[in-house]
Amino acid sequence: MIRVAILGAGGRMGRLLVQHVLADARFRLAAAVERPGHPWEGRDIGLAVGAGEVGVCVRSDLSAVLAETEVAVDFSDHRAVVSHAAGCRERGVAWVLGTTGLTPEETEAVRAAAAHIPVVWSANMSPGMNVLFRLVRQAAALLKEGYDIEIVEMHHRHKKDAPSGTALALGRAAAEGRGWSLDAVACHGRKGETGERPVEAIGFHALRGGDVAGDHTVILAGEGERVELTHRASSREAFVQGALRAAAWVVERPSGLYEMADVLGLR
Repeated sequence: MIRVAILGAGGRMGRLLVQHVLADARFRLAAAVERPGHPWEGRDIGLAVGAGEVGVCVRSDLSAVLAETEVAVDFSDHRAVVSHAAGCRERGVAWVLGTTGLTPEETEAVRAAAAHIPVVWSANMSPGMNVLFRLVRQAAALLKEGYDIEIVEMHHRHKKDAPSGTALALGRAAAEGRGWSLDAVACHGRKGETGERPVEAIGFHALRGGDVAGDHTVILAGEGERVELTHRASSREAFVQGALRAAAWVVERPSGLYEMADVLGLR
């Protein structure tokens, strides 16, 4: 059985991951980690998530708990990424990271850790979404002349970053299909007298409300027709299953930075 630590165990994804790890014969829950002062610190994580007592208490001393772990699955706040990268690197623990909205410093910490440990980092762990990344790249390349690209995403009211990391990943896929640099062509919302739309542009529009787990649509709009490629997550189950698939896969890999496309064999 693979010994797993859940980082950010008190979050929405963390709670689901704990429940699924406890029910999955491939894994043994070795640790549940939260920030110092979290209301669950010191509490049995099984009782906290409604799964019954499991003998694993929520702890904040990352380095100590990782000593008992083979892989860490992390959907915690982006501000914890630098310390988590250092902890996993120090203990030689494989790392599955699903956190988005990283700063350049945090991104560099992930890349630096991957020089020493295997890391799976993806904006979206859903298998379906990772297939969509490929389809968007292909569609953008095939519908190159006269088709404008716009990306619309919607998430629950609690999401803190916009546009979503998944929307940006879809934008990168579309830009790659066109041979563009996303930084050069990204347009985040519109207001006022904007003038005509440039040919080389990818528009992003972020909606927030309710309990939406994640809706993403890439629109390729041409003269007389438009193509819409959509992924709707009705719950977080697909993300959890993808993350655990990545956890089982990454423990057998050498040091390096991997994506879900590697896990799913989509390269």
